Amino acid sequence: MEVTDSVKNVFGLPDDLPGLQQPELFEPLVKGNNVLIERIISTGQQTPPDFWYEQETDEWVLLLSGNATLLFDHDDGQTRSLQTGEWVFIPAMRRHRVVFTSQHPPCIWLAVHGRF
Repeated sequence: MEVTDSVKNVFGLPDDLPGLQQPELFEPLVKGNNVLIERIISTGQQTPPDFWYEQETDEWVLLLSGNATLLFDHDDGQTRSLQTGEWVFIPAMRRHRVVFTSQHPPCIWLAVHGRF
């Protein structure tokens, strides 16, 4: 398992924070054989319209800051709006995309990927 040995703050924003139309920042915090815990910072980015996430592992994601909207393909286009402090569980192979992320404040996500 890979774990950083230094203390870090999940709310600490890098100086080179991505801006609108820049790639999101994906930062692995803990990585093991069966789990990945990562911090994601979004500043207005969206999933491209022709792409769906369809991951082989489950994902539990908590929105620590900002607000965002997810779109789920298997629910007849149902969207799920998330506000600061809300979380969602996305089972493996459930097609979804991000259709909105706030810029101010930026979205700070805590995502846990694995088999649950």
